[in-house]
Amino acid sequence: MYSIPKAELVSLNVCNAIGQEVATLVHRQQSAGYYEVNFDADRFASGVYFYVIRAGDYAATRKMMTLK
Repeated sequence: MYSIPKAELVSLNVCNAIGQEVATLVHRQQSAGYYEVNFDADRFASGVYFYVIRAGDYAATRKMMTLK
């Protein structure tokens, strides 16, 4: 779940441990508000991944783990 305070172009990407982009979950203009995205990791190996969210001048990277 994420929120944006004003209309922005939002991108939400998943990268593997060596920084390669492996999935694009969101890449579109969005209005201000709260959003939820489901990530189906069935086709990915267990391990550490990073998700990167960008909206206007804001950017953040967070770590996540997938387990099978």
